[in-house]
Amino acid sequence: MLRVISFIGKVEEKTTTILRIQVSNGYRFGKENAKINTGGTACVLVGQPLDTVKVKMQTFPHLYKNGLDCFKQTVVKEKVRGLYVGTIPALAANIAKHSVLFCAYGVCQNAVKYFVKKENIQDLNPLENAGAGFFAAFFSTFSLCPTELVKCRLQAMRETSSANAISKQRIGPWMLAKEIFKNEGILGFFRGFGVTIVREMPGYFFFFGGYELTRILLTPEGMKKENIGLLRTIFAGGVGGVSFWLAIFPADAIKSILQISRGNDSTIGVTKEIIHKEGFRALYKGLGPTLLRTFPACGALFAAYEYSKDFLHFVTGCPKNL
Repeated sequence: MLRVISFIGKVEEKTTTILRIQVSNGYRFGKENAKINTGGTACVLVGQPLDTVKVKMQTFPHLYKNGLDCFKQTVVKEKVRGLYVGTIPALAANIAKHSVLFCAYGVCQNAVKYFVKKENIQDLNPLENAGAGFFAAFFSTFSLCPTELVKCRLQAMRETSSANAISKQRIGPWMLAKEIFKNEGILGFFRGFGVTIVREMPGYFFFFGGYELTRILLTPEGMKKENIGLLRTIFAGGVGGVSFWLAIFPADAIKSILQISRGNDSTIGVTKEIIHKEGFRALYKGLGPTLLRTFPACGALFAAYEYSKDFLHFVTGCPKNL
């Protein structure tokens, strides 16, 4: 009888431990995503005006002299709210993308750790972290492409509208999504998917690689990179964001043009046409406003990510090498 009671007690103890681990992991996942989403929302709300300027300059480079001219014309013709057109799909894109990206990044880090035969994720070097980011971006592209397409079309709505279709300037994201589905089907939301992958995967190689390398360079002797402090983490995140855009901005310009186009143009055809008509420099139109927006935005994003991880490890008691 005593053996039976002892066995039941051990079973209950193991069951309780398993449930505690599951609850802890679920809490960690939800809390980390909440932090990423909060940071991502703030980034969009602050950076949306400059993102609108970027898209307009990429898709209609001949209409604007520079970023300031584009900003002024948008405010004059569309009021301040014109700078925030596409905010809802931008929020959806940002939240979905970063949730998938950072979750996939953790999984890919573990996979890289296994292949290079290292004990902890913290032991990965910048190149190995960059590789994890490269593969993680593949998964986030599926959630990004449809929302980015809606955002870009809304942001360039005034320029693409003809004189007898003024009502289209006031179309909302949901109505535009319905129109895309009606006219182009579900595949219409994935227009420019190929060039989006070309942008995202190499881009996040430099994004995470630049971030990790900067963290190492900013780490004082005798200290771990995880303990460099808030300001250094923000700066490293900003460098990661700048590295991303410098590496892939031409691909982003081509993607924006493809996504607002209603024709059947190919990626190669669009690239040739841009270079022939506007020159190679046209592929970098809007880079200034983008870098201005990216540095603080990515700094805040990485700060939220890193400090939420520390908080979760503290609350759940999970070891930091998980």
